[in-house]
Amino acid sequence: MENSTFGGDILILEGLKVTSQSFIPAFILLLLIYIFIMVSNIGLVVLILRSRSLHQPMYLLFCNMSINDVFGATIIIPHVLRDLLISDSVRYIHYIDCAIQAFCVHLHASASHTVLMIMAFDRYVAICNPLRYASIVTNRMVLELSVAAWGTAFVLVVILVGLSVHLSRCRSVIFNLFCDNASLFKLSCESVLVNNIYGLGYTVVLLGSSIGSVTLTYLKIAAVCVCSKNKVLNSKALQTCATHLVVYIILLVSGFVIVILHRFPQLADHRKVAAVMGHVVLPALNAIIYGLQIKEVRQRIMTLFHNNKVALMGVK
Repeated sequence: MENSTFGGDILILEGLKVTSQSFIPAFILLLLIYIFIMVSNIGLVVLILRSRSLHQPMYLLFCNMSINDVFGATIIIPHVLRDLLISDSVRYIHYIDCAIQAFCVHLHASASHTVLMIMAFDRYVAICNPLRYASIVTNRMVLELSVAAWGTAFVLVVILVGLSVHLSRCRSVIFNLFCDNASLFKLSCESVLVNNIYGLGYTVVLLGSSIGSVTLTYLKIAAVCVCSKNKVLNSKALQTCATHLVVYIILLVSGFVIVILHRFPQLADHRKVAAVMGHVVLPALNAIIYGLQIKEVRQRIMTLFHNNKVALMGVK
């Protein structure tokens, strides 16, 4: 009975191949990055929510991105930090915890795309219809679009992971640092044709709508900039769109790299590192790109630090 329970409910996770000399620097570096992600993103959300002048659609969309970044980093980084501490031990995880982690991983990835699609629409209206921006993109609309973005991602991922959870299991080893949908259905000896069909459809719908909408949006923005020949407009478009486009390209590249590496089992260690980097690099960069490079937010941060410095000098 104990063996049956172990085989069905307890899974074994693979870990990173880290030497005894490098695991401490790797642990410290990853911990510092995680602290930076949490402090910067949560700080950005608190700053925007506390400042009424920043209660604008664009900044509320930044809150969406920051919350998703905190969510994505928290799913993976503490888990990897724990594994680094027990690098010489076998890593176990309950099946239900594995399924929850897989759901969260895919929800984070899906929400990253849907939220960036909304941000692309916001930039399109701001540049192509600036006079109507205030009437079209209201706080209410941003709230509704945010609910739609998270709701759509939630439904797609529930079906994706649900199909894998309903499969019987004949294996107990997860060939990855953390659980994802592919890890779940690879535990089964049943036919996974339905899983592959839905997974392909899920990927096509998500990436197709994401790439299509963002590409169409930026083509229209480019057309408006070319036709207007207005240097002020072009400068504004470059300033507001460049950051969004950089983040989107990094998201796409990291996603495609992980998918491609899944096809090459001999590159499993590279895939593990790429998977961790996908949950580390973007959340760390987003706080810098969307925070420090935005004039209003940067001024608020500088004012906050200045006030704290004055207060400390007063105490001394």
